[in-house]
Amino acid sequence: MGRGKVVLERIENNTSRQVTFSKRRNGLMKKAYELSVLCDVEVGLIIFSSRGKLFEFGSTDMSKILQQYRQCCYGSQDNNTMENGSQSLYQEISRLRTRYESLQRSQRHFLGEDLERLTMKELQKIENRADKTLSQIRQRKTQLMYNRLEELRKMENDLGEENKQLKLQVAGLEATSQGAAKTRKREIRDVRRPKSKNMQQAGCH
Repeated sequence: MGRGKVVLERIENNTSRQVTFSKRRNGLMKKAYELSVLCDVEVGLIIFSSRGKLFEFGSTDMSKILQQYRQCCYGSQDNNTMENGSQSLYQEISRLRTRYESLQRSQRHFLGEDLERLTMKELQKIENRADKTLSQIRQRKTQLMYNRLEELRKMENDLGEENKQLKLQVAGLEATSQGAAKTRKREIRDVRRPKSKNMQQAGCH
């Protein structure tokens, strides 16, 4: 009985997809190695996982294989200008891609992902970087708290000064009011005194 036809489509289960990727990747690399040995050819194999992790196999030095590939794809030696431009562009793209992948890996590591394959030295390096980052965050937080405290102290001083000015104004108003009241009382007494004298004189007659 023959084997059923395998439907080629994306495996939805993450665990099954990772297991299949690992098995087929290893099988593909094994086939590449066997091809290079049996047929005496140069083989270069590059694989990027769904998370951007690089896997590669080179029957010889991978940089030499890539150089040969660039020479075949981007022109002959008679067109040095075009080749140099294409090579520079390819190198820049490769550099940016490598940088991007490195940032992705670092981000995943800081999030606690993909740590099982790291060595003790790599884990220690990540821990040191995390401690440095945490220290910088704490310093910035402390600086912000200190700045806020200074703002509150300034507001307190300004409110204290404003309160002092209001007290002086109230005291001035009270003094003015008391002076006006005394003046009013004197005026009333002065008005009443002549009337009293006139009544006494009228009684004597």
